[in-house]
Amino acid sequence: MRPELLTSAVWARLPEPPRPGRPRVWLARVEDLSGAVAPLAGTLLDSGERARAAALRRAADRDGYRVAHVSLRLILGAYLEVEPSEVMFVRRPCPVCGGPHGRPDVPGAPLCFSLSRTDGLCLLAFADTTVGVDIERLPDPDAVAALTATLHPREAEELAACPADLRPAAFARVWTRKEAYLKGLGTGLGRDLGLDRLGASERGARRMPGWTVEDVAVGPGHAAAVAVAER
Repeated sequence: MRPELLTSAVWARLPEPPRPGRPRVWLARVEDLSGAVAPLAGTLLDSGERARAAALRRAADRDGYRVAHVSLRLILGAYLEVEPSEVMFVRRPCPVCGGPHGRPDVPGAPLCFSLSRTDGLCLLAFADTTVGVDIERLPDPDAVAALTATLHPREAEELAACPADLRPAAFARVWTRKEAYLKGLGTGLGRDLGLDRLGASERGARRMPGWTVEDVAVGPGHAAAVAVAER
């Protein structure tokens, strides 16, 4: 699927809600939005969000965090018809350990969301059912070699069969599909990465029990995916 480009003009109008069973996915370019976000972050973000942004060492990471979280609040505020600064977030219990670090949620809202960011880009997804999203830069060969053993054995076989020059992109497809799915489940990387086979092929949407996982086209040098729970 292709995401919609998030611009400051989108913030000024009410975006259409997601269709039943189909997410709306927005791609934000940090360089394009950081200037517009800067004067909003101090009033829209809560104290915890401001502290987390300030704790990031790199200016690029601080800008990315603010763009992602200000955008999230502006879109949720428009969808839910509340002031963006008044959107309240909670964490659901982790399905693995029961701790308070599961999937983020807005209590009582008829809408689910997920966000992910990497250097220079943020990806946000909204759906009327549980959703997870992930975006990553293509990894270097050393990272691929180090992490392949953590994947499902069939995924590791697929990657081993790839030509070396295509392996980083194939690995990124596996990894973003897996992270999107695990974020949707609410476990994140607390779930064994070898349990679920999402695959490395360039074929279309993949089905997992109760879920559809689909690649998101975000341009050269990156991979992304969205996972949506079936109704």
